[in-house]
Amino acid sequence: MPIHSIPLLCRFLPFLLLLSACGTAPIGEGMYQVKAGDTLYSIARNAGRSVGELQRLNQLNDNTIHVGQILNIGMGKPATPALDPVKTKPPATTPAPVSKPKTPAISLVWPNKGPVLRAFNGKSNKGINIGGAAGSPVYAAASGKVIYANQVRGYGKLLIIKHNKDYLTAYAHNRQILAKEGDNVKQGQSVAEMGNTGSDKVMLHFELRFKGVAINPAPYLP
Repeated sequence: MPIHSIPLLCRFLPFLLLLSACGTAPIGEGMYQVKAGDTLYSIARNAGRSVGELQRLNQLNDNTIHVGQILNIGMGKPATPALDPVKTKPPATTPAPVSKPKTPAISLVWPNKGPVLRAFNGKSNKGINIGGAAGSPVYAAASGKVIYANQVRGYGKLLIIKHNKDYLTAYAHNRQILAKEGDNVKQGQSVAEMGNTGSDKVMLHFELRFKGVAINPAPYLP
């Protein structure tokens, strides 16, 4: 190992001691271990926080994170890790399924009037893709607060609006974002312009999430 790498290793040694046998599971209350495919946006979204909050909590200069990295998601104090993560494994538990509302608890408007290019399937597409012309307006599907307005790999220029404690909507591949983090926006307000950032074609990728889980927006749209 190069000598110049030793201080860096020592710096991250306390975090390496927190790794569990599962490797990708949450370390404890208020802490999260980055797994393959995670982005700072997805971790913030599932924790109900903004990317800016996670950057401040973890003293990050940008959105760069690494697999295995331990992040403070600000929901409490981390649990004391086992001293021997290989031999000591947590008891197997089955996570409780996220309950979906039986009746719509939120009413949306279409974020753009273009044609639906691809519908929600919950696997390869966790939202709906809407076609249109570059620069056409993207509207807030419901009133709420902007919790993210920045660029994310795979989503391009991404805008996220939190509507209440359960629901948020995401608007991806924008050419330009017109709202900023912390803004309160009204339903039907123009918040972005359609584009093709992070995509091979001009479109709006629109997601509806209930308690962090992507659900089909169709039943909530007129």
